[in-house]
Amino acid sequence: MKGLENNMRTWEDFKRNSKSFTNMTEKEGNLIDTLAFLHATRIKMNISQTQLGQKIGMYQPQVARLENLVVQPTLASLRKYAASLGFKITLSVVPA
Repeated sequence: MKGLENNMRTWEDFKRNSKSFTNMTEKEGNLIDTLAFLHATRIKMNISQTQLGQKIGMYQPQVARLENLVVQPTLASLRKYAASLGFKITLSVVPA
């Protein structure tokens, strides 16, 4: 799985077109909520982007791009990020 969704928009897409916020998909909203929670938790724990990057095998600019939704994170990246803060990302399969 290269990204969570190939056609998922980035934060830059939303900033360019403010009307995009009104038609945000549930998946995009969930991703934003998840990254906002992880980002806020990292700050509350007084962990720098550099320190986080060292824990999860990324450079600081990569962590910044991830947190700012410049790139679409992979599930593996989200799991590493969450685990470094003491959390676990889980998925579930439910009927459509």
